[in-house]
Amino acid sequence: MKSSEDVLTIDPVAMNVVNRIACGTNLAGNLLFEGGVLVQGRLGGDVQVNGRVIVWTGGVIRGKIRVLGDMYVFGQLGELGADPGETMVECLGTLYVANTGVTTGILTAHHLMLYEGADLRGPFTTLRSERSLPVLDDRVAPLHPASPAASSAGFQSGNF
Repeated sequence: MKSSEDVLTIDPVAMNVVNRIACGTNLAGNLLFEGGVLVQGRLGGDVQVNGRVIVWTGGVIRGKIRVLGDMYVFGQLGELGADPGETMVECLGTLYVANTGVTTGILTAHHLMLYEGADLRGPFTTLRSERSLPVLDDRVAPLHPASPAASSAGFQSGNF
C-alpha cells in the first residue's frame, strides 16, 4: 500500500535562486542579496534577501535574517542548543520547514508550513496584513482624506 506524502519540489532556476553559499563556506556580516540564495554552508549576521531562501540539509543560518520571499528549510535556522534570540527570521512570504528542518530561533512569517517530522523549537508569530509586502497597483489611503468621514473610516494620513 502506498502512503500519500506531501512533496516539496525545489527548482532553483525557476525560483530565481542566483546566489549560493556552498558546503564548507562560512559567510557572515551585514549582507544584502538580490535574488534568491541557496545555503549549503553557513550564513550569519544581519542579512536581507530580496528573493527566496533555501536552507539545504547541512546548511545553517543564524543572526538577523529578513527574507522578501518564501523560505524553505531542510537544514537549520539557528544553532542547536543556542538561545532563540540569537537567530531572528522575518519571512514576508511562506516559511516551509521540511521533515529534516530544525528551527531554534524566533520566527516571524506571513504563513508557516510544517511537514511531518519538522522540528520547530523556537517561538513563531504570524505577520499581520499591514506588515505584508504591498501588491503592485494596490492603492493605500490618500495622504489627505477628501472628507472628515473618510478620516473617521480608519484611514491614516502620512508617509507609508
